[in-house]
Amino acid sequence: VQLQASGGGLVQPGGSLRLSCAASGFTFSNNYMYWLRQAPGKGREWVSSINPAGIITYYADPVKGRFTISRDNAKNTPYLQMNSLKSEDTALYYCAKDRLGATRGQGTLVTVSS
Repeated sequence: VQLQASGGGLVQPGGSLRLSCAASGFTFSNNYMYWLRQAPGKGREWVSSINPAGIITYYADPVKGRFTISRDNAKNTPYLQMNSLKSEDTALYYCAKDRLGATRGQGTLVTVSS
C-alpha cells in the first residue's frame, strides 16, 4: 500500500486548499478512504471518511461544513477540499485506508497563518 498526500501549503485564515492523495498497491475502488491530521504536539485525529462509491461521507465536528471529501476511482485518488481554514487546522494531513491511520503514507503540511 502506498499513499502520498499532496497539496498542502501556507494559507491565510479564511483561505482554501485542496489536498490530493495518490493511492496504489491495493484495489482503491473497493475501500473506504480516510483523511487524518496531526497538529504539532498533538495526537493523530480523524478528519473525514468516504465510502467506496463516493456517496457516503463523514466528517469530524471541527471540520463539518468547511471540508468536503471526494474521490475519483478512475484516478485512484481521494481529495479533501478545505474552505474557511482556521489556525487550528494547521497540521500534517494524511490519507489512509483505515480510520486509525495505520496505513497512512507520506503526509502534506497545511499551515494556516496570517
